Amino acid sequence: MFNLLTIATASLDGAQAAIQPATGEPSLLGLNHTETTILLLVVFSLVLLGAAIVLARAFEALAREQAEPTPYLAPEHEPALAYLDWKAGQERKPGIWTKLLELKPISAEKDVMLHHAYDEIYELDNPVPRWFNVLFYGTIVIGAIYMAYNHLGPGLRQDDEYQAEMAEAQAAKLRYLATAANAIDENSVKADAAPATLASGRTIFAENCAVCHGDKGQGMIGPNLTDAYWLHGGDIGHIFKTIKYGVPEKGMVSWEKTLSAKQIAEVSNFILSLKGTDPAGAKDPQGEQHEESGARAPAK
Repeated sequence: MFNLLTIATASLDGAQAAIQPATGEPSLLGLNHTETTILLLVVFSLVLLGAAIVLARAFEALAREQAEPTPYLAPEHEPALAYLDWKAGQERKPGIWTKLLELKPISAEKDVMLHHAYDEIYELDNPVPRWFNVLFYGTIVIGAIYMAYNHLGPGLRQDDEYQAEMAEAQAAKLRYLATAANAIDENSVKADAAPATLASGRTIFAENCAVCHGDKGQGMIGPNLTDAYWLHGGDIGHIFKTIKYGVPEKGMVSWEKTLSAKQIAEVSNFILSLKGTDPAGAKDPQGEQHEESGARAPAK
């Protein structure tokens, strides 16, 4: 015990010398020198107390064993058994597979063996497992309920389910097309002369474009959209691009944040439909003539 105290005191002195900061300055733990010393003393005291308790119990056990020694008992050697005898003496619980299939052990075969035999092959009376019967009769019950509900009740037959699923698929397709229409750009837009497209484009043109290009596309502040001359290209892709990004240096604003991609495509197709209408008071041609072959020329 004296040696332990000597070692602890020396360790404390070394620890204090290692962590001793300037007077009045806190250590890394936020404590000053005096508080750190007290903390280390408490920790070492607890360690020493624990060691003392362990040693005291060890000495107590040694003294008790010395006073009343435990007698030595020689091990009893049982005779070795043959494997089959040992196996027969083991209590074997049936496994999950055995319980599930309700199988009988081999030792119980004589109890389930039928009296007739074929070429000395005996048949065992192993009934069908209960779970299989429950499953089998359950399918019959479910089938009867299905027929009553779908053929005699409010349910749908297979052909009716097919029609309902096809209608749902068509609605999903329309929803997808409506979403995909807003994903087109100047590289993927296609010319579309469908009446519904042109009607929608005419409405968009009247609300947003007629103030600069005239109600018939004849041109006012902006250029004439009914002739074959274009400032920035006259095919569907260039028209879409001009409307989308605009031409700020010439006063054409960008409509990208005002109109959706679908709306820009519709008004672009409407502008294409104005070609050759030659309305009264049309503005003089500007730009270059667009090739009829469909080659890209510079759009308005």
